Amino acid sequence: MAEKLKLDIVTPHGHVFNDDVDEIVASGSEGEFGVLPEHVPFLTTLKIGMLTYKKGSETGIFFISSGYAEVGPDKVTILADSAEKSDHIDIERAKAAMKRAEERLKQAEKFDEARATAALERAITRIHVAEKK
Repeated sequence: MAEKLKLDIVTPHGHVFNDDVDEIVASGSEGEFGVLPEHVPFLTTLKIGMLTYKKGSETGIFFISSGYAEVGPDKVTILADSAEKSDHIDIERAKAAMKRAEERLKQAEKFDEARATAALERAITRIHVAEKK
């Protein structure tokens, strides 16, 4: 019986995180899900959201900007468009991105509303994750 899970977070820019953890909670496209060692295998898409892990008394928090999760009995692989650890998020930059997206949404006829909405969701989520440090 596995006592730990290998968590591997990968983006197009390379590995972001790789460690043995006790549990993982992530934002799947169908809702939030949790994974413990010996979990039944599954594959799911991820939405813009937060991923947390516990390793002993330590809790780690990441912003995930959509992607895929492959869950196995002893390993979880996250393939994300982007991923940032909560303490690496530049809150001022995220707030500026949120303001830009809000302005674009006010002028929806000039901008792609779907892109502006996604940008706003990313910015708000990054701010929320950064505040969880």
